[in-house]
Amino acid sequence: MLLGQSQKMNSRPDISVVMSAYNGARSLRETIDSVLSQKGAAFEFIIVNDGSTDQTPRILEQYAQGDSRVRVLHERNQGLTRALVKGCAAARGKYIARQDVGDKSLPDRLVRQLEFIERQPGAAFASCGTRFVGPRGECLYEVIRQAHDATETLLTLQLDKVRGPSSHPSTIFQRDIYERVGGYRAAFYFAQDLDLWVRLAERGAHAVMPDVLYEASVTVNSLSGLYRSEQVETARLILESARLRRAGLSDEKALGRAQRIRPGALHRSSRLTRAKSLYFIGMCLRKNQNPQATSYFRQSLSAYPLHVKSAVRLLLG
Repeated sequence: MLLGQSQKMNSRPDISVVMSAYNGARSLRETIDSVLSQKGAAFEFIIVNDGSTDQTPRILEQYAQGDSRVRVLHERNQGLTRALVKGCAAARGKYIARQDVGDKSLPDRLVRQLEFIERQPGAAFASCGTRFVGPRGECLYEVIRQAHDATETLLTLQLDKVRGPSSHPSTIFQRDIYERVGGYRAAFYFAQDLDLWVRLAERGAHAVMPDVLYEASVTVNSLSGLYRSEQVETARLILESARLRRAGLSDEKALGRAQRIRPGALHRSSRLTRAKSLYFIGMCLRKNQNPQATSYFRQSLSAYPLHVKSAVRLLLG
């Protein structure tokens, strides 16, 4: 069922777009508008306010009052995974699509993904390409997964070979299969998306669109890599869980270990990690021959004056 924006929300939507929002007031309107401007598909937009303390709740209520497609769930702060569990549990659509605050769904994303997955009878979920943009909206790079091995790279049990979609929110998946595999699992604070994709791939194909239909915002904090070791260890447990599950055994112990992996102390954040993030953004821009790269190398040195790579890049020009 493909409809325009005049759709009546008393009928079941094709797609439930699910998003968690935590203190995202600065970029929230732009993100919501990118979803509500989508045409051609009947959808609802479920937004979980994850205990925000800024203007996020007020902004969400304004949108909910002005557009019947917007459904807001207010919860206490529990983190992304639990918020997604709540949002997906409330979904009424045949399919669930993801969205993150600060990002944009590009024009016609929803209708094109809907039409695509409907043409893939064996697909449990589908993904599109993602364009990653910097703090000022600069294009950094694009990621498009290869279609020929998209499913196999999620079924592997080798950590160095497992690959998911271009980004977590680039996906659309069948709600009934999502529910049958157990959905997002609260045990996974980190890599909850990989855990879901692996279990979905066990039930059906990961279909890949070659089109860039999603734009993800890259911030200095999102690139800090503070929890890289936690991410890797969680991925190991996800694959261990898959191994046990496919052998017909319980993965309860793996889930218990995952449950204990949570963010560490705030002291792990440092000027050096910020400098590394700024340098990474600068290098992406340099590769694109964007002169703004220089400003990020300067910011990197300002954050950590001993960051040699940034100093070298400034010297070389």
